[in-house]
Amino acid sequence: MNQPKALPAAAPDIVDRFIAVVLEDLKSKALKLPTLPEVATKVRQAVEDENTSTAQVARMIAMDVALSARLIQVANSALYRGRTYIDSVQLAVTRLGNKTVRDLVTSLIMQQIFQAKTPRLRKRLQTLWLHGTNVAAISGMLARRYTSLSADEALLAGLLHDIGALPLLVRVEDFPELANDEQAIDQVIENMHTSIGKLILETWQFPAELIAVAAEHEDLGRYSATVDYVDVVMVANLLSYAGTGHRHAQVDWGGVPAFGKIGITPEESLALLEETKTDLADLKKLLGG
Repeated sequence: MNQPKALPAAAPDIVDRFIAVVLEDLKSKALKLPTLPEVATKVRQAVEDENTSTAQVARMIAMDVALSARLIQVANSALYRGRTYIDSVQLAVTRLGNKTVRDLVTSLIMQQIFQAKTPRLRKRLQTLWLHGTNVAAISGMLARRYTSLSADEALLAGLLHDIGALPLLVRVEDFPELANDEQAIDQVIENMHTSIGKLILETWQFPAELIAVAAEHEDLGRYSATVDYVDVVMVANLLSYAGTGHRHAQVDWGGVPAFGKIGITPEESLALLEETKTDLADLKKLLGG
């Protein structure tokens, strides 16, 4: 199994004590998990009802002026642009379709939960969010070009793959001896973010294929019979670290099954990043990255 190198050891006593506290929080259901924004919840529930019309979905979205403007912007972007310019939420929903709108609304509004009261936490959450938008853009591009998977759901999967880190970073603020130790925080996130991410998406009642992304995207040796969103996000996550000193950039990507399942070599994927960098930048900007 081709796993990334372990992080350097950092303050094991602090890390172990914090992990023990988080595990106790989980056991007692005291860990504060992020809440899916209300409009995203309503739109997702509405789309699950086959009797919901595009007009009804549009009315829900239109109640949020900022979200409406961003959805119209996406509908007119290079990814979805048709022959005519869209200037209303109703037309945007009609062009995109309810299921695409469901995933896009969730993606466009997700930045709301990456907010913080302290400058230190704000910086960490901003870094986490920007990484998510990068992985999301690459995931959407890979799904669209190389698979029959939904590019919009792949984008959302990429945006949420590290969602489990969010409550950990918030909880760290209660531990001053840990809050200033970046290396120790990285170890905590590495140890726990996938299991907590799985719990969050289960709580939000997200589909199993997205829950699997949060839970399994770090398992680089993972193999399944058919290509899925975990494969797409795993490759996108690795590509997001290309050219950096991150441990994921030090892995032999040729031994990661997800590349072969998607149908692209590591070398081809790097060339694709360069080829599509303008489109990726535009998509990240739409997401708020």
